[in-house]
Amino acid sequence: MTHRQIMEALSGLLLGMFVAILSSTIVSNALPRIIGDLGGGQSAYTWVVTAALLSMTATTPLWGKLADLYSKKALVQIALVIYVLGSVVAGLSQNPGMLIACRVVQGIGVGGLSALAQIVMAAMISPRERGRYSGYLGATFAVATVGGPLLGGVITDTSWLGWRWCFYVGVPFAVIALIVLQRTLHLPVVKRDVKVDWSGAFFISAAVSLLLVWVTFAGDKYDWVSWQTYAMVGGSLVLGAVFVLIEARASEPIIPLRLFRNRTITLASLASLFVGIAMFSGTVFFSQYFQLARDKSPTMSGVLTIPMIGGLFVSSTVSGQFITRTGRWKAWLVSGGVLVTAGLGLLGTIRYDTDYWKMAVFMAMLGLGIGMMMQNLVLCTQNQVEPGDLGSASSTVTFFRSLGGAVGVSALGAVMSHRITDYVKDGLAGLSPKYAQGMSGSGSTDSIPDMNALPAPLRTVMESAYGHGIADVFLIAACLAAVAFLITLFIKEVPLRTQGALAQAAEEGAPAGTPAAAETAAPATVAPAAERVPGWASPVVASTEDGTGAAATRQLTAVATVPAPEQPSAASGIPVRGFVRGAESAPVPRAAVTLISLSGRQLGRSVTQADGSYTLDAPGTGSYVLIAAADGFQPQASTVVVHEDPVSYDVLLSGTSGLSGVVRAAGSALPVKDAMVIVTDVRGDLLATGSTGEQGQFTFGELVPGAVTVAVNAAGFRPRALPVEIGASGVTRIEVDLEAGARLQGVVRAPHGPLADARVTLVDAAGNVVGTSTTGPDGAYAFTDLNSGDYTVIATGYPPVATALTVQGAGADGQDIELAHPGE
Repeated sequence: MTHRQIMEALSGLLLGMFVAILSSTIVSNALPRIIGDLGGGQSAYTWVVTAALLSMTATTPLWGKLADLYSKKALVQIALVIYVLGSVVAGLSQNPGMLIACRVVQGIGVGGLSALAQIVMAAMISPRERGRYSGYLGATFAVATVGGPLLGGVITDTSWLGWRWCFYVGVPFAVIALIVLQRTLHLPVVKRDVKVDWSGAFFISAAVSLLLVWVTFAGDKYDWVSWQTYAMVGGSLVLGAVFVLIEARASEPIIPLRLFRNRTITLASLASLFVGIAMFSGTVFFSQYFQLARDKSPTMSGVLTIPMIGGLFVSSTVSGQFITRTGRWKAWLVSGGVLVTAGLGLLGTIRYDTDYWKMAVFMAMLGLGIGMMMQNLVLCTQNQVEPGDLGSASSTVTFFRSLGGAVGVSALGAVMSHRITDYVKDGLAGLSPKYAQGMSGSGSTDSIPDMNALPAPLRTVMESAYGHGIADVFLIAACLAAVAFLITLFIKEVPLRTQGALAQAAEEGAPAGTPAAAETAAPATVAPAAERVPGWASPVVASTEDGTGAAATRQLTAVATVPAPEQPSAASGIPVRGFVRGAESAPVPRAAVTLISLSGRQLGRSVTQADGSYTLDAPGTGSYVLIAAADGFQPQASTVVVHEDPVSYDVLLSGTSGLSGVVRAAGSALPVKDAMVIVTDVRGDLLATGSTGEQGQFTFGELVPGAVTVAVNAAGFRPRALPVEIGASGVTRIEVDLEAGARLQGVVRAPHGPLADARVTLVDAAGNVVGTSTTGPDGAYAFTDLNSGDYTVIATGYPPVATALTVQGAGADGQDIELAHPGE
């Protein structure tokens, strides 16, 4: 898909995501009035928030699995319809029970939109290119997060609207998103017999719901250590164990347990759990801090959190662009962990009277860190899985992030309540006894105090208690963020793929959404039948080039071997097993291992596991050729002699150094076709040349590792040269943006013919001299690398002549100038 096609498809998707996040944040400042009008208490207040979190968290894995089985476009539209229905009925609520039930329905729709947005992006866009588009998703998240509380506060304070419009306002956006998605999002539909694991969906929903109910009420309705705690935690563990047993036997599991054999997915899920705590604690507790510790209005409390949202917006966008350009993502992930930990740690030092500029810096650090971590944890997970597991893997990371946020907010809220109570008691001890007596019946933190109704000394005590108590919560969250940072250190950086999930599935010959693709997926390297070449002593490997002179994007591995008589089979199914390793004996996962006969017939094929192991069955005794190939490595072919016993044969792959990239027009980001790409070494010697394809892509293979210079030249653009460091192994990927550059040329003529030594000056519309040129014997002059616009050409040698012209596009040729003396 081109950049324009992707942006058209993303427009409806991002609008749906905006609706989902807006619904989660818009009620935060309106809830006190909503609950008051409906006649609810503190319990109803808690459940309105918790109900949406429960349904969203519990249904996220189910949405992800359905995306692997059914049409992703249809599922996004269904999630939007569910959200619209829940919102409309929620706005008509007459009592707290009805509102809570509607929030459950809303949460189901929001959970689908949150999970499916990442999945659809991964289906369309390669991991390498996904960084820049994830930035758009992060920007949408930032705008909706900061705009929700502001919009909710304005709607609630507007008498002719009222709080019910907090639920109605998202409906028009959702309807528009439905229409846009129908027109712009076009993905292949998987048609196959499927079986949804409904029992697994039920037990994971029940386990998570029971756990969140416990965390919500522990420390409030009952003690943390009580029979209710034992019953709920024990019940949640039992339900979780039943879920694991069901998933181990299910043909289409909600969360394939084999995913957790991959270290990256396991570590990313754990890190997301702790990142969710940091992310949600920032959005929830900042509102209470500004309203209760600093006496700000609901609308202003949203405005004051803009530094955090701005940091999230900047970091998600900028990091996405750099990841797309360089292919490197771990440095951003680790840096994000440092910033989140530092930001929360510094926020742990605030008090009710801390200078706002300090808080703004701390919040910006937190936002920068969250923006770097949130999208990249999903990105590194999606880069590790096959197309058939894309939905499950993406929703698993989102599930753990939501779970961390839900559990973290509830647990940290309980801690905050206890800390504030202690600080209030300490503050009252230093006041007059009459104030202590006045607070005896109202000092509980189970309900939110009315600060304006308190005497000045008591108000200062309460503000100080809330400021200090919320700071303690941030300090605890910083410790948990440090755990997430330590986890990210152990995530191994794997080069990002250059194809989206649908393109991978099409190339591998399996439909996206087929779990079998995980077992049979092949890399881009293919192995044709071997040819016998007399006189060759061992297998060799060769690569081809395309018609442009650049190395072909898809390599062809040609195998030649000494002709040896094939021996009759004495047995069948003799195992050939071993490991495929790379540099420093590191395992090479997802390498394609093929066994062929000496006559060129394929006998078996396997894909290495995470530890680099493979297993093949030879049809009988004899000599065979074993071919191993993996992305970023030189293909290896070896002769294997099979006897009656199983054969153990390890393959060592050596890395190859290559260079690939894409050339785009600056500004429009459109690919530049037929651009000339030249690679030279530090001495200026030519290493490779080629021209770009339809999508602006180019590829060079077998380059010497080290520093090189890449020069790019295309008609209508300014030439560009940039230094590139070619890695010792794998393919180095770059992106080159060309600025537009026009050309102007012509001939200066006199009555007797072309005029030599005439001086031609080019002046722009502002009167600045752009360049000068002196004609040769042929009278020709030329100016290059010009911006579009109006110019004046002045030629001297005879009486000067000035000519006005406009340069557009690639420029103008044939701008001849006639010079002559008066009367000639």
